[in-house]
Amino acid sequence: MDIRLSKTVEGFLIPVDDESQEFVLNLKAGQVIHADFKKERNYKFHRKWWALVKYAFDHWDVVEFQTPKWEGLTPEKSLDRFRKDLTILAGYYEATHRLNGEVRIEAKSISFGKMNAEEFEELYSNTIDVVLKHVLKNYDKDELERVVEQVLGFAG
Repeated sequence: MDIRLSKTVEGFLIPVDDESQEFVLNLKAGQVIHADFKKERNYKFHRKWWALVKYAFDHWDVVEFQTPKWEGLTPEKSLDRFRKDLTILAGYYEATHRLNGEVRIEAKSISFGKMNAEEFEELYSNTIDVVLKHVLKNYDKDELERVVEQVLGFAG
């Protein structure tokens, strides 16, 4: 069972939602339970990462390839592919074998259940470095952070 607890200033852990409250209330006095605790990721920080990705995507100039079509299809600019590429370049990927023997690189999931707070903070920092290197080459880190904060302020 997943329950959510918050630490009080007195040092006690208390339930933060109805489901967690019900679980704790149903425990018998003195009953011992086992738990695997993880720090919850900060949702606002998650939104900040997405603001960074979307800002970079909006300012990304797609390199025109020599072959504008691939098997009759015209490639489109894709936010989903862009965020996966940023994630891979930031060092968060898995390598798997394909049926034809090639290696395929896939971005790791950034979902709350798959990446803890510390990993996500590192991803954010590495993503800034990737964006500065590949997309917003005329920015510095502080300037990019200010822009992302402004974007978040507007998105509210």
